[in-house]
Amino acid sequence: MEILAEHVNYVMQELPPHVTLVAVTKTRPVELLEEAYSLGLRDFGENRVQEMCDKQPLLPADVRWHQIGHLQTNKVKYIAPFVHLIHSVDSLKLLAEINRQAAKNERVIDVLLQVYIAREESKFGLDDDEVIELLNNHETAAMQNIRICGLMGMATFTDNDLVVRNEFASLKKLFEKLRNGFFSGHEEFRWLSMGMSGDYHIAIEEGSNMVRIGTALFGER
Repeated sequence: MEILAEHVNYVMQELPPHVTLVAVTKTRPVELLEEAYSLGLRDFGENRVQEMCDKQPLLPADVRWHQIGHLQTNKVKYIAPFVHLIHSVDSLKLLAEINRQAAKNERVIDVLLQVYIAREESKFGLDDDEVIELLNNHETAAMQNIRICGLMGMATFTDNDLVVRNEFASLKKLFEKLRNGFFSGHEEFRWLSMGMSGDYHIAIEEGSNMVRIGTALFGER
């Protein structure tokens, strides 16, 4: 508990007030999440739907659950009743399914569009043109139960800080383009989710206001 408290305090002191910390809790036991909760953390990020669904009923109701991993359309229904923010929307098909399941649950679900900025084929996401195409699609415009609140991106896993910085900068540029264009006047379009344990300092310098941190809080798995 003391070690976790030290890590949480250290990270929180480093984050500017406008930056939201999402504690990445994938593979972590519920007991550790309870400790994190007792230290004031409320935003928990999971990669796998099943794991999130297993943990959600065991934690207090005011935990905000973030789906940060790749999401399959057939899994949306399981998290639709309670998920706070889905970071990983990378297709019109997935967006439509989220909208459908949100309507079933009489909810509006907040989502981020995942943008492919890395030099790794293993990463998911839309490119800039696909983002514009999705936003201009008449099907997207008709969706009443989703709210697009920003963008998410994952930088290349590399020790080259310049590569990482340039990738984050490119996502920030797209974010500003959309905020001043397509989403002009839409206050809900406000989240730029980028930065993890190894690169969140750079991400914040390049404009991130939501970071997803696991190892720096909980240690190596």
